[in-house]
Amino acid sequence: MSQLGAAAWIHLKAELAQALIARAWGAPGAAKPWPWADTWPIARLQVPARDVDLYVLAGDTGNALAFGPGHQVGSAEPGAEGVSVIGGHRDTHFSFLQDLQSGDELWLTDKAGHRRGYRVAKTRIADIRQGPLQAAGEGLVLVTCFPFDAADAGGPLRFVVIAQPD
Repeated sequence: MSQLGAAAWIHLKAELAQALIARAWGAPGAAKPWPWADTWPIARLQVPARDVDLYVLAGDTGNALAFGPGHQVGSAEPGAEGVSVIGGHRDTHFSFLQDLQSGDELWLTDKAGHRRGYRVAKTRIADIRQGPLQAAGEGLVLVTCFPFDAADAGGPLRFVVIAQPD
């Protein structure tokens, strides 16, 4: 029974965090969603076909990912030229990745309000034991743990969505 409560708490925390992050998104600058936060919203990810509307946080550490998808430091800023990599947990914010289809549209809006469109080009499974994920060129890469229904989190496999700019 305690596992069921823990699972419910994870989803409740994820939903509440997105509400607080949405409030910070509307504030000027790099506003933190709560006083002790070590991250802040830097982009908004929308997937109209899947009814997804999420705020992307600065950084992809475990602390940030507990509250929403996070931007990988060192990849292109969301919406900028280059490849932007965003990671999220498979059992909360990025569970929808398993339903994406080739051609699905994604929108990424930066804090200044500039929106850039992408289309899913392909998905793949990557094994992080074979080295870090690398992407070149132009686009958006969304990453989560795989398989989606794994009993234990943090295995070596990743589900990778590669989207190209419209």
